[in-house]
Formats: sequence, C-alpha cells, structure tokens
Amino acid sequence: MTAPISLRPRSIWLAVASMFVLNGALLGMWASRIPAIAETHQLGHASLGVLLLLLAAGAIVAFPVAGRLSDSMGAAKVTRVIAVFYVGALWLIALAPGTITLAVALLVFGATHGAMDVAMNTWAGEAERRMGRPVMSSFHAMFSLGAGLGAATGYLAASQGLEVTHHFAFAALLVAVITLPFASVKWTSEARIASKGGPAFLLPRGQLLLVGIVAFCASIGEGAIADWSAVLLVVSANADEARAALGYSVFSVAMVVTRLLGDRITQSFGPVVLARLAGGTAAVGVLTAVSFGSYETTLLGFALMGVGYAVIMPLAFSRAANDPDMPPGAAIASVSTLGYGGLLLGPPLIGFVAEVTSLPFAFSLLAGLAMLIVLLGFALARPAQPAPAQ
Repeated sequence: MTAPISLRPRSIWLAVASMFVLNGALLGMWASRIPAIAETHQLGHASLGVLLLLLAAGAIVAFPVAGRLSDSMGAAKVTRVIAVFYVGALWLIALAPGTITLAVALLVFGATHGAMDVAMNTWAGEAERRMGRPVMSSFHAMFSLGAGLGAATGYLAASQGLEVTHHFAFAALLVAVITLPFASVKWTSEARIASKGGPAFLLPRGQLLLVGIVAFCASIGEGAIADWSAVLLVVSANADEARAALGYSVFSVAMVVTRLLGDRITQSFGPVVLARLAGGTAAVGVLTAVSFGSYETTLLGFALMGVGYAVIMPLAFSRAANDPDMPPGAAIASVSTLGYGGLLLGPPLIGFVAEVTSLPFAFSLLAGLAMLIVLLGFALARPAQPAPAQ
C-alpha cells in the first residue's frame, strides 16, 4: 500500500515531526518542574528515584504493547490517539494530591510516553521509506526542539510564580492544539503480520549487543539530564527554580543543532570516528558540569553533553538497520530495548546513588559511561554488504 498521491513529502515530514515535537515538549515540561513537584510532595533523592522508576516501568511495559497496536491498527493512528492520552497524563501529575496518586500518575505518564515513542518512531520509519531519503535525524531533532521549548515554558512559569497545575494545563493544551492538526493527514500504514509466540522483549546478540550497550550508555545520560539537570543546578550552583529550569533547555538546544547537522557530520567523519568524538565530548561535558559548581560552567557542561549524545542514537539505529545477522525491524527493536531502557532507568539509578553519596558524584558516573562509548565506537561501523547474486 502506498501513501496518497496528494500527500507531498513536506506534508509527510510535518505530520511526523509535529508528533516528535509534542512528545518532547511534554517531557520537557515535566523535567523542568521536577524540583517544584519534589518540594510540594517533600520528596528526597531516594523517594524521587523510586517514583522515576515507576515512570520507567510504565514505559517499558508499554513498548511491546504499542508495537503490536502499531502493527495491527497503523502507526499513524496509534500515535495520534496516544498523544491525546499523553497530554492527559501530564495533567494527572499536576493534579495528584499525594505521593500515592503521584506514583500512579507517573506510571501512566511513563506508559503513554513510552507507547507514543514506539508508535511515532514506527511512523517515522514508514515516512522515511516513502520520502525516499534519510530524515530520521531531523525527526529526532524536532523531539529535542520540543523538549527545549517545553522546558522553557517551565522557566517562564516558575519565574512568574505560576503553579504547576496551571502551567501543565495551559502549556500542554497549547502544544496539542498546535501540533495535532499537522498530524491529521490521510495515511495508510504499511501492512505487517505480527509475529506470534515470539519474545515480548527483543535483546540484541553478537556485535549488535555492543551497539545496544553504546545506545544504553548514551540514553542513560539523556535520561539523567532530563530528570536531574534542574535539581543539579539547585544543589550545586544554588540556582533558583526559574534558572534551574533552563538547564534542560540548554542541553536540548545543543542536541537540536547537532542533530540537524548529523547527516553531514557522519559523511565527513564516518560513524566510528564520530562516535568516539561524541563520547569524548559527552564525558568532558559531564566533568565540566560537576567540577566547578558555578551556574555558567554547569550550563556549559550540559551543552557539551547535548552535542556529544545527539548523534549516538541515530548512529546506533543506522548500524542496526544494516545488521547482517538480524532483519532490520528486529535489530532496531532490540537496540531500542536497551537504548530506551537506559533513558528511563538511568534517572532512578542516579537518585539511588545520590542518596548514599551526593548528586554531583552520582552525575559524574556518566563520564565513565561516555568513555565506554569511545571504547566501543568500532561497533558502529556499518558492516560490508554482501555482493549481489549473479
């Protein structure tokens, strides 16, 4: 089945990109107000870590469910429906009156975030094939842009003394009203036959396992920035809530710029050299963020982390799509399990370590994981393709 003839490539790109913007914006709004929510519910590092673990659990459980729904109902339709529930889940967080209800709200928020992530990336893969050119990096740039804008609304809301309830209600509704109309295009998803009796979670094997580890290391850093950047600025740099909310914005802007240039940079350096440069840059960023204790140097560290982490996931997915041992879909799914698992499991792990040591020390462990990316960069080399049959 093919896309309607009247659907132009620009319309396809805008439709999918709008969902990446929405997904990132809602996550950015949540990330920017974590200090306020933690203060309202009197949460320590360990308690916050447990709640973030529930958010991660909701997302991981939702991954295979969203994949099956995308196959049976169509990725575009599933993406749009889940987007509405995702907006509602953000409101639930703000409305939660106590810790138990907050835990339930975060479980739902994590599930809708994870489900939409799978569905929109499936739709993005369909769009890329129909457009006939690589555009995945640009979609991920739009996610980062949305996350930065979402975090910026947190800064504006906090600086104006706007309560989290009002902030989430107004900002989430606004981004939904802006983005959902772009996604309302006529789209016929690719036909798939869902496999029966297979494992619920695919894990990579062989050299692809190293690719998954690289993705895991990078995504832990991304998740840590999303959930702990504002807290780190408060703890280490004595920033107020409004200025602390800018930390994730700086990181996201750096990711947007780097991802928009990602395809050209890859062509210039190649995936292996680029992965090593990116891992080294991220490690320097981590150490910069935790070593000096000033607001400006911490923001600089976040920016360097954004530059470093930006290209790792696109490189990992590109390598997975060309794996010689597994079909592209299964290979990408297996790397995603590790990659997005790190994105969601990293923040609660940081919280647990911070509780027994300190938040700057826990954050500094990300530098070691970034250097592991440098060591395993060779795994991202695209394997030689077999010669065509004569």
